[in-house]
Amino acid sequence: MKTFRFPHCIVAWLLLISVTAGAAGETKAQHDARMAWWREAKFGMFIHWGVYSVPAGYYHGQPVGGIGEWIMNSGKIPMAEYQTYAKVFNPVKFNAEDWVKLAKAAGQKYIIITSKHHDGFAMFDTQVSPWGITHASPFGRDPLQELATACQKEGIQLGFYYSQAQDWNNGGAAAGGKWDPAQQHDMDDYIDHIAVPQVKEILSHYGRFPVVLWWDTPENMNPDRAKKIYDAVISLKPDIIMNNRLGGGIGGDTETPEQYVPSQGYPGRDWETCMTMNETWGYKRDDQNFKSTATLIRNLCDIASKGGNYLLNVGPTSEGEIPPPEVERLKAVGAWMKVNGGAIYGTTASPFVKLSWGRCTKKIAPDGKTTTLYLHVFSWPTNGILLVPGLKNAVESARLLATGRKLKFTRTVDDVAVKVPVTAPDDISSTIVLKIKGPPETISPPIFQAADGAVRLPASEAKLQGSLQYESDGGKDNIGYWYNPEDTVNWTLKVEHPGKFKVSAEIAAPAGGNFEILAGEQKVSGTAPVAPDYYTFTRIDLSGTLDLGAGRATLTMKPVAEGWHPMNLRSVQLVPAE
Repeated sequence: MKTFRFPHCIVAWLLLISVTAGAAGETKAQHDARMAWWREAKFGMFIHWGVYSVPAGYYHGQPVGGIGEWIMNSGKIPMAEYQTYAKVFNPVKFNAEDWVKLAKAAGQKYIIITSKHHDGFAMFDTQVSPWGITHASPFGRDPLQELATACQKEGIQLGFYYSQAQDWNNGGAAAGGKWDPAQQHDMDDYIDHIAVPQVKEILSHYGRFPVVLWWDTPENMNPDRAKKIYDAVISLKPDIIMNNRLGGGIGGDTETPEQYVPSQGYPGRDWETCMTMNETWGYKRDDQNFKSTATLIRNLCDIASKGGNYLLNVGPTSEGEIPPPEVERLKAVGAWMKVNGGAIYGTTASPFVKLSWGRCTKKIAPDGKTTTLYLHVFSWPTNGILLVPGLKNAVESARLLATGRKLKFTRTVDDVAVKVPVTAPDDISSTIVLKIKGPPETISPPIFQAADGAVRLPASEAKLQGSLQYESDGGKDNIGYWYNPEDTVNWTLKVEHPGKFKVSAEIAAPAGGNFEILAGEQKVSGTAPVAPDYYTFTRIDLSGTLDLGAGRATLTMKPVAEGWHPMNLRSVQLVPAE
């Protein structure tokens, strides 16, 4: 379980009801048509750029904790002092065509850029407030206009992020409260005279762009305030795509998990994981903790395999340059996408619950007679056989995407075995293309007993219900984010040696807590000991035994709501009771 941080996300937006953001009365066919380009795209560039790139994480010569674009809030910088940064914000190295060409080379199909972040500084030519790049800075140009021109030329879609609620210089809300008397202002006045007019500006001045509006942190957004903004948008661009962070009970077209990949995506919903390359969104000069190219590519495969889009952030400097480590990684991802992009663009979610060697995406033919499965292989098999478990369909062909080389395959009743070369085409992720008959039909392969009758049920093989996540980054191997006691995990196992079993679990719970494991009507219970953190695991024995007969069995682990506290889980073990 990760410590909850305060970037874009606030608990409020996690609790919003999701409704379609399109015009009233929109049919499903109309909604699908409106979302078609976005669903095809899969991969976009997020750009967090503003006057906060001037301090770059420092205030009065001292580093300020937290993310770069929040420095005014984190450092409690007075308005008058913060506004002096604009006087030296002169990004003369900014080149819109270079940025757009970089996104295109990376395989990204759309760009979302901050038109105004929480500091209220407009990165466009606003006539509503003097606090913006064309009035308050020596730069004097409208970078959004230049990006719109470049995107139109290169065939890249362009959307705008707009902080509709928080505005620390123009009178909007401030998470954690306001720290400067100059910030005291009526919220409704801010909505009427800043937010609504500026939203109308960014919807009116850039031709067919923006095609996306990306809201954030709906602090103090009641239904009336949200409706004023929503009505302004729909009146000008009814076909625009909006995310689910407007607030006031208005949802959106897309779910927006931040900095993580939901374990099962959002079945039936469009969603987009936004993620930084390092630890910050807006530029901080000290933050050099960049994710590897391998992590970025595998994140992209993982997200696509769960039906989502990947919005990957860059944080340009105050001079208007995207930092070299970010450029380097984007180019490397682009080289992979040139070979493997067909296995990402326009694909839908995997038909498999779990694949031990990687991920899968798919494309079903319009007539439904065939399906193409793209097998993203992270762990290349050393024995020359890639096992595709639980696939019931007849296989028509198999080949390597990179070279077109045809591959031999055999099948059993439930599995397909593909004979692969000794060496992987790509060290990070190699793609095998499997063409099958009809829509995919799969079964989840069970976990088998060991020779001594014991069974280990690892976190990586669990089916997660609710908001739980499997954590694997940084050497982790556990289920986390167990905030909700209604969330459960389960495993399917095949019992070949029936009998009674003692049960134990590897738990890390800083505040303790009770839980149960059920098999049908049977139940065993346990209490997690207090741990120093969420990653110091202790194996504990549960009270009672489970009597399991031969055949398939499903074990479900659930919290006991009364007195329960969040915990992380690494595994459950079953050992024959003597």
